[in-house]
Amino acid sequence: MHDHRVQTRRFRLIVGAAFVLAVGLTVFVTIGHHLSTSSSGTPATTHASTSSTSPTTVPPSPPFAVGTETLSFTEPVAGGGAPRVIPATVRYPTTGAAGADGRPNATPLRSAGPLPLVVFSQGFDIEAEAYAALLDFWAAAGYVVVDPTYPATAPSAPGGVDENDIVNHPADLRFVITSMLQASNTPGTTLTGLLDPSEIAVIGHSDGGDVSLATAANTCCLDARVKAAIILSGAELTSFGGTYFATPALPMLVVQGTADVVNPPACSIQLYNQAPQPKYFLSLEGQNHESPYLMAGAPLETVKEVTTGFLNGYLRHSASSLAALESQGSVPGLATISSAPAVGPEGGSCPGAPGA
Repeated sequence: MHDHRVQTRRFRLIVGAAFVLAVGLTVFVTIGHHLSTSSSGTPATTHASTSSTSPTTVPPSPPFAVGTETLSFTEPVAGGGAPRVIPATVRYPTTGAAGADGRPNATPLRSAGPLPLVVFSQGFDIEAEAYAALLDFWAAAGYVVVDPTYPATAPSAPGGVDENDIVNHPADLRFVITSMLQASNTPGTTLTGLLDPSEIAVIGHSDGGDVSLATAANTCCLDARVKAAIILSGAELTSFGGTYFATPALPMLVVQGTADVVNPPACSIQLYNQAPQPKYFLSLEGQNHESPYLMAGAPLETVKEVTTGFLNGYLRHSASSLAALESQGSVPGLATISSAPAVGPEGGSCPGAPGA
């Protein structure tokens, strides 16, 4: 449990943007065998072409086996500062029997594509790969899932963690999206031709939920390429600046445990009630800040099913998936789901959020 999160929300109010990341600079990406950018801005590769599977008459359907690749994105910084290095693992559908997950550098199942992209942002002081059960499930359902580890906020961060670096993470997230799409457009990479640039979702837990929300729905950090967002125990943050929900509406799923004392339910209720429709609120009875996302059991299984149904509904445009959300999110004694204009009552304020 990371109780510091409630405390740090209060002093984030005085945190400005630690430094501004260069959004318009040339993208440099290191992918597996060092994908780089030439001086003309045209991507160049130094590794051999990845073979692809032959297309089939009838596209394969999930669940799929899951392959993985380790990437490293190198983000330039304005003013000549040290670049921000963002390691990540990418998961994608691959050939083989369903359940054969985590095979490094396996051949992508290109006949299933092009595929939607999901960018997952982890909570503060939690390793991104701690969420492997969720990430594998989404990839097996037919999504390319990338989990960047942002500088200074993972347990493995050189020099220790610094939660104040969160103000830079929306720009990091946008850079990861750009880099992934560039890799998909570059011949000879594992991701070549695998991504559908018109179908992108962001998902985040805790601080990662704050970052995902800012990227999806705050004028400070908006990325118009994002078409849907899932916020797992997240919140609005004053320290990002900007205005929430003054941007065009996009589908949103908010998930919250009723026993969460790190991210109080008031935080999720506040952002949900302000968000325009279409939106869904999944409440998990008796669950704390981490249990529904990191611990095996019925709560995690419910989160898997509801989040995947939401993604299928809005990135794959499946009406039947949206129709099934009510039954998937209604588990006696455990879960309730709502798509009403408002839920509540909030029962308190959200530390660090606008109006707190």
